[in-house]
Amino acid sequence: MRLALGQINTTVGDVAGNAELIRDGIQSARRRGADLVMFPELALTGYPPEDLLLKEHFLADAAEALQELAAETTGIAALVGFPERGDDVYNALAVLHDGDVHAVYRKVYLPNYGVFDEQRYFQAGLSGSVLDLGSDRIGLTICEDIWEPGPPASDEALAGATLIVNISASPYHAGKGMERERMFAQRARDNVSYVAFCGLVGGQDELVFDGYSCVLDHTGTTIARAPQFREQLLLCDVDLEAAAAARLRDASHRPAARRSRHEVIHLPALPPPSAQNDRPLLEQMLTEPLAPEEAEVYHALVLGLGDYVTKNGFEHVVLGISGGIDSALVACVAVDALRPEAVSAAVMPSRYSSSETQRDAHALAEALGIAAVELPIEPMVDAYDEVMRDQLSDGDTSLAQENLQARIRGNMRSPTSSAGWS
Repeated sequence: MRLALGQINTTVGDVAGNAELIRDGIQSARRRGADLVMFPELALTGYPPEDLLLKEHFLADAAEALQELAAETTGIAALVGFPERGDDVYNALAVLHDGDVHAVYRKVYLPNYGVFDEQRYFQAGLSGSVLDLGSDRIGLTICEDIWEPGPPASDEALAGATLIVNISASPYHAGKGMERERMFAQRARDNVSYVAFCGLVGGQDELVFDGYSCVLDHTGTTIARAPQFREQLLLCDVDLEAAAAARLRDASHRPAARRSRHEVIHLPALPPPSAQNDRPLLEQMLTEPLAPEEAEVYHALVLGLGDYVTKNGFEHVVLGISGGIDSALVACVAVDALRPEAVSAAVMPSRYSSSETQRDAHALAEALGIAAVELPIEPMVDAYDEVMRDQLSDGDTSLAQENLQARIRGNMRSPTSSAGWS
């Protein structure tokens, strides 16, 4: 079976734009001979849609877009994350095939910790589900479903699934990619099944998603991996017969063991994929993790800032630079996230600013190719000093005055757009 994992960068609320990304991914996967293409958790709406899920028209728009995407699935099956409006609202995975929404799987485990608030918005699904694609049986999971060491993934494997797919929106923290992959390796070994993880990539407000989609075989060996922090259609060929053969030597997967476990939902089967004997062999893509960890964190900052600016419709950013290392790092992130012409710097000297730091600030702006404007704040510092003079003792005057300088800089408003800023 040839899998395609559509690691895409979605925008919360932009159903039409997200659907276009999914449509392009389906078409590209079909051209490259994929039998099955998958997209991240809630890819159709962006993640996390939060209170948009309380609006009926938003859910209806997502359902309509899903039907339109189904029309693109001639000759290929697609798994798409979306919010399903049934008797309640479900975090769901749609199986699209041959012009139809063929079946739906509902997420079982709804996280309610850290950045997650899914129990506020969703009803939980009841159990795992398996989908037959020809002679191959696939277990379906969404994000948290596979982090749990038992069901639903274990039930799906005991029901005969040799491939567990997981669509996800997994927020980034330093080292998250390899931590997650080690967990997948354990699930693959425990269940004697392949695992295919399709992760969301991009920044959304305060969150960053690193992507890092991957496919592991039944021994826990990673056989394909997408890069972090950028979009990618990851193609991978899997030999599911190898997993089935390995189970012959694993007593835990005997029929008697299966009967003792929970039942799973058997979704309507799909016909076998069309024979594609002429499709070229793939050289499995295995992107190396970013190293050292500081490089990984830097890429996360660049992606998060860039998407925050563009997804919120901003065209230009202004930042203060002092000549110190902190503002120099921020300026570098801004330029890498956007472009030099979209970044301006304000240098705001006072009598507490040394000539060396001011010289360094202007040199930084020149090196990065960004516009720099000098806005002296000496008159405001004097005004603060006059107001505060009687309140300060001789021992703390200097320190307090230097701290006032930072507060004044934070209160400065940028010039109007007529001066080239916005």
